[in-house]
Amino acid sequence: MRCTVVAAALALAVPARGSAESRPEVSTRTAVPPTLHIQRAAGPIKIDGVLDDVGWTAAVSIEEWFETRPGDNIVPKVKSHGRIAYDSDALYVGLELDDPDPSAIRAPFADRDHLTEDTDYAGVILDPTASGRTGVEILATPSGVQFDAIYDDSTGATDVSPDFYWDAAAQITDKGWTLEMRIPFSSLSYKRQDPQPFRLMLYRNYGREFRYQFFTTQRPHDSPCFICRANPVVGLSALPAGGGIVIAPYVSGSYIGKPAALGSPLSYGDPDLTAGFDAKWRPNAATVIDVTVNPDFSQIESDVALISANERFALSYPEKRPFFLEGVELLATPITAVSTRSLTDPLWGARGTVKLDHLAVTALASQDEGGGQVILPGATSSDAAEQNFRSWAGIARMRYALSSAYVGALATTREISGGGFNRLGGLDFQLRPFESDSVTGQYLYSFTRTPDRPELAAQWDGRSLAGHAALLTWNHSGSVLDVATTYRDLANAFRADDGFVPQVGVREGKAAAGVTARFDEGALRRLRGFVGYDRLVDPGFELLSHQLSSGVTADAILNSTLTLNYQFDQILVGGNLLSRSEIVYGVTLNPGAIVANIDLEGSAGQQIDFENARTGSGIDVALSVTARPTRHLELAWTEELRWLDVDVDGQTRTRLFTARVDRLGATYAFTARLLLRFIGQYEVTRRSPELYLAPVSAKVADFAGSVLFAYKINWQSVVFIGYGDNRTYSDMTQRLEPDSRQLFVKLSHAFQW
Repeated sequence: MRCTVVAAALALAVPARGSAESRPEVSTRTAVPPTLHIQRAAGPIKIDGVLDDVGWTAAVSIEEWFETRPGDNIVPKVKSHGRIAYDSDALYVGLELDDPDPSAIRAPFADRDHLTEDTDYAGVILDPTASGRTGVEILATPSGVQFDAIYDDSTGATDVSPDFYWDAAAQITDKGWTLEMRIPFSSLSYKRQDPQPFRLMLYRNYGREFRYQFFTTQRPHDSPCFICRANPVVGLSALPAGGGIVIAPYVSGSYIGKPAALGSPLSYGDPDLTAGFDAKWRPNAATVIDVTVNPDFSQIESDVALISANERFALSYPEKRPFFLEGVELLATPITAVSTRSLTDPLWGARGTVKLDHLAVTALASQDEGGGQVILPGATSSDAAEQNFRSWAGIARMRYALSSAYVGALATTREISGGGFNRLGGLDFQLRPFESDSVTGQYLYSFTRTPDRPELAAQWDGRSLAGHAALLTWNHSGSVLDVATTYRDLANAFRADDGFVPQVGVREGKAAAGVTARFDEGALRRLRGFVGYDRLVDPGFELLSHQLSSGVTADAILNSTLTLNYQFDQILVGGNLLSRSEIVYGVTLNPGAIVANIDLEGSAGQQIDFENARTGSGIDVALSVTARPTRHLELAWTEELRWLDVDVDGQTRTRLFTARVDRLGATYAFTARLLLRFIGQYEVTRRSPELYLAPVSAKVADFAGSVLFAYKINWQSVVFIGYGDNRTYSDMTQRLEPDSRQLFVKLSHAFQW
């Protein structure tokens, strides 16, 4: 710990600027971002990556850019030139991006939304409602790979799941590369007024020895606000008052084999044919209505496995299914009261979203056919029960926003076939009293009647529950000093069956502070020292755990981020307060175009055996490497390893368990629309059963392999042909036995009006 305190002191002492030879600085503050005056295109614009159309002649030209990372709003090291125009149907963005060495441009072919920070890409971040809080990121690479996402200032998170209809084309030239984009207004939600008060910023990512980020607006390091820095746009008038209709029907077929019992031959039934559709209607520019019937998610890539051995709480996985992603940013609240992954097998769904001047509302209803598991939360661990019943879910969310604040309301319900329900409601807010400070809070109250299914879970006996959940945070983001504090209070009887809240019956207070030094030149660009404390008690204020941490993080050459953190904590397990001290580390490198990424993270030192309530020692390490031997081929390897040793009779240290996940993915992208993907994933946990208090298997293992051929005209007009092979370890045969095999085909096409 001594070394981290010294590092924090050094961070305060080191000058926050580079040498006299640094590139010229610009002011790190402007009262108002520069306004962009745009005009209608002077003629047609063809999206081909060549900015020679007559339509560009009257386009506004944007020459002033700022390097916001690693530099602090300094003049960029390479030049970028932007143009913006529009017509009655779409917004057009043109970019001419200089590069001193065009042969070094990193432009691999990849699937849609597969963008990494070590590559070259550029585009626009739009705030169509001028809210200053939520932005639509629309980006593309020199190879034409498209990326779109939602960025939410209130959470600081980027959600890559949503997709929009837009076109892009790029070309690599002898001076760098060019990009043209056409974004239909029918893909955007905006206010009912004329002229339209859009806000936007152009963005360029330049991945080399560091990750350089260039924007057409300044982004001060001492402000948590990002979207609010977007350039106001003047000149957008007579935009279409209503959007269009998109209907995307699909047909799919699968041929599945399963064994009668593990180890017996696979039995194949008749091919399974199914059909369904997604539909989207924009009756006006501010309103979106979505409907899905029998949605099919067979093309969704499998989740990366997470080691669950010796974990106390359920693990969260991101949403990837298209229907649930319209207005997804509205559903994000400080407490994760909505997680659409809780809807495991929807038969149908309907959703409406309205975004007005200050008000945004979304409401969703769906019928879930069941399957999967329901989280049973607790104070020191969570459990799960099989969800083998039908249920109906309803979610309604409202957010009213002003320039520096918002207030939101949320209501959810889950009605269970055969009896039982979970209903909750509450308010949340965020205030920004100063540019560098934000205060966020939420209060919820839930009413629950569990299903009368004690054979699935002991607590499912028809009992009634009612309880609250509350959270309050304050964050200060200074250029040198940052501070964050949080208070969290969840009653024992609080439940959020439409969300992801695996821990209840706790009160938590935590605080953290850090000091940062930044440098415009040299191998080291950022150094931050930090300390933190976290204390968790039960509703009667009896200690459940507390943790003290201290460490350093740094951004350095090879586009690297380094973290070293010492943690000491005590956790109540089995009625005893057990101590643990460990080193937590992380290293991320982006060496070059071929070895694109190396990510190593983990911990080592004392560990707690939660299943048997004792202290031991062990490691947890995860390594991932991404390599691109060619522009078309990407290899991604992930290895996660965890082991724990415990004392036997106070003398001999013996291995309790070893858990491992191996995952290899290989993707060959013929073009930005056509790809072939292979994924193989092996999970295994080996235990010493004699060291456990309860019976456990000596070995648990699974293998999942898949091959997918995909052709995508857009994100809803697709052809998928795939094969999957899943295997499970059998104690009887002591080998991996086939658990299922599947061949599937899916055809889908989006019809637009």
